[in-house]
Amino acid sequence: MSYEIVEAMLARRGVQIDAIAEIVYRLQKGYHPELTMDDCVTSVKSVLQKREVQYTLYTGIALDELAEKRLLPQPLQAIMEADESLYGVDETLALGITHVYGMIGLTSFGYLDKEKIGVIHDLNEAGPAIHVFLDDLVAGLAAAASARIAHKNIKAKKYPSDI
Repeated sequence: MSYEIVEAMLARRGVQIDAIAEIVYRLQKGYHPELTMDDCVTSVKSVLQKREVQYTLYTGIALDELAEKRLLPQPLQAIMEADESLYGVDETLALGITHVYGMIGLTSFGYLDKEKIGVIHDLNEAGPAIHVFLDDLVAGLAAAASARIAHKNIKAKKYPSDI
């Protein structure tokens, strides 16, 4: 039941599982030439099955939605509206997702947080909607799903030919 709730919450905020899987594919294709989009979708769904991941998403999405409705106390409301650069709580929450899969997840998250590719970029640029937490949570999901694939890939190449 919780998986369906979190998938619906993501969809309501404009995030489809396939869009996250596309980021996973981009991260892993150079290391795993036989990788398919279906593998990536499966990995994203597997990460979303974890209750701690679901709880993290519930929290971050709720905070974004409350900020959009202007229901947060000040100064938090102003911080969220401005997406203040020194407000790192959003990244901290997302890192909880990546830690499930170790350092590979952590380094992938750092890359995604900086580069903001795919749906992460779209969320980051989607004013007037507030996605202070969601863009980082999606990066955390993609990083974790990517790390999950990396951990399962015993034939991984040491260096990707194309990222």
